[in-house]
Amino acid sequence: MKINEIFYSVQGEGQTMGYPTIFVRTSGCNLRCSWCDTTYAYEDGKETPIPQILKEVGKYKCKRICLTGGEPLAQSESIELVRKLLNMGYSVDVETNGSISVEPLLQAVAKKEQERLLISLDLKTPSSGMKDKNDYDNVARLRPHDQLKFIIADKKDYTWIKKAMDYFPPKCRVYAHPVGGADSKLLAKLAEWILEDNLNVSIGVQLHKIIWGNEKGR
Repeated sequence: MKINEIFYSVQGEGQTMGYPTIFVRTSGCNLRCSWCDTTYAYEDGKETPIPQILKEVGKYKCKRICLTGGEPLAQSESIELVRKLLNMGYSVDVETNGSISVEPLLQAVAKKEQERLLISLDLKTPSSGMKDKNDYDNVARLRPHDQLKFIIADKKDYTWIKKAMDYFPPKCRVYAHPVGGADSKLLAKLAEWILEDNLNVSIGVQLHKIIWGNEKGR
């Protein structure tokens, strides 16, 4: 697999926010979102055998893994990596951009280990420029303990996610994150819109950016 970085930090977003987590960031992405904050993972990385990845994550006294990118599911070996991590007793969060079917991953994971696999699906809003790349069938593939995420840049994005949730009602928890992860002005606007509509979503932030800013490896 081509890996950009492996590091130990706290999960910055979603339902596992704040937990110590080992991050495995893959290289390469099939999308080019306008507000992407990990463009350094588009190309940079090193071919790393799965045994070496397992050795690296084993250096940390932590049993929670976040497989992120880039886009992890763009590399076929990611599924095998997830299976091995689950077999070793890790809980694994897979962050995916919503353009690639998660069905092969779900089918590859044993039933007894499904609860330790969390899929974090990031459907692309209009401001990303990648909305047409969404695989909307993925929403139905999500399980109740998974999570669906939208990145919001403006009112247009917010209006779009309201319609999307009507057309493709999710059965899991939904998060709305402001672009940048910690913009207080945009957070305030987002809170006002959600309260006005009583929309059943959680306002999300990126905790790691509040703590460390945009420092790489955090």
